Amino acid sequence: MNRTRYAVGVGLRRGRTEFVNSLRSPQDQGFYLFMATGILVYLWLNRSTEVQGTDLLLPTFALPSILGGVIAFGIVVGPAYSLAMEREDGTLLRMLAVPRGMVSYVAGQVAYHSLSALPSLLTILVPAALLLDDVMPSQASGWLTIVWVLLLGTLATLPIGIVVGSLVPNVQKVSTWGMLPILGLAAISGIFFPIHQLWGWLQGVAQVFPMYWLGLGMRSAFLPDSAAATEIGGSWRTGQTVAVLVAWAVAGTLVAPVVLRRMAQRQSGAAVATAREAAAQWVR
Repeated sequence: MNRTRYAVGVGLRRGRTEFVNSLRSPQDQGFYLFMATGILVYLWLNRSTEVQGTDLLLPTFALPSILGGVIAFGIVVGPAYSLAMEREDGTLLRMLAVPRGMVSYVAGQVAYHSLSALPSLLTILVPAALLLDDVMPSQASGWLTIVWVLLLGTLATLPIGIVVGSLVPNVQKVSTWGMLPILGLAAISGIFFPIHQLWGWLQGVAQVFPMYWLGLGMRSAFLPDSAAATEIGGSWRTGQTVAVLVAWAVAGTLVAPVVLRRMAQRQSGAAVATAREAAAQWVR
């Protein structure tokens, strides 16, 4: 138990160090700014557009939904890319040689990608508050809701990223197996417009996955109670939001370690060399 606790502590410190280093990376800084700029331009260009059937402007409705979508996207795709890359460069093989190395590795991934969500949120929220009217929560309870939605949303989606990263054959496939499905879910999960404008069967598909519930929870934090009329069932369904996100978190906690362990057991020096050779061929 003490060794496991020590391994988790080492992993958390590693994740924190990687996060600090990423803040100093021009590439990561450029990613945060590029993403935030694109979202803010979209909101600004639609600042006078009203959401059909409501008196809300599109930026007021879309901002919380987009924040939920950004978290889901980053927490799934980020770990998937990290795991696929570190499998190819031998990092995972080295962690296997260390006692409780995989425990430490997973703890580091959780810490790093959870912390990495903060710059994504702040680079969108702060300029939006300055440039747009009536887009921030008006009560303290709204901010508390944001906290628990983001916490449960992270726990629900991060295992998905670990599973995707464990299953993809190489880094290049992460876009196909992870990024494209997430973008597809964003299109049907009420992120950019009310979900009731979609066909009924698409609404059902969206409600299976955590992205929809992340967006719904964030909207309940930012928007007035009257805006719930645009939602399925005409309410925020807070209890269902908690239940679905917790269910995904529990399922992920059970499934992800099994998938990761099986992937790690297949690692060898020869497998790493083969992956490196394949990556070199792809680059050329």
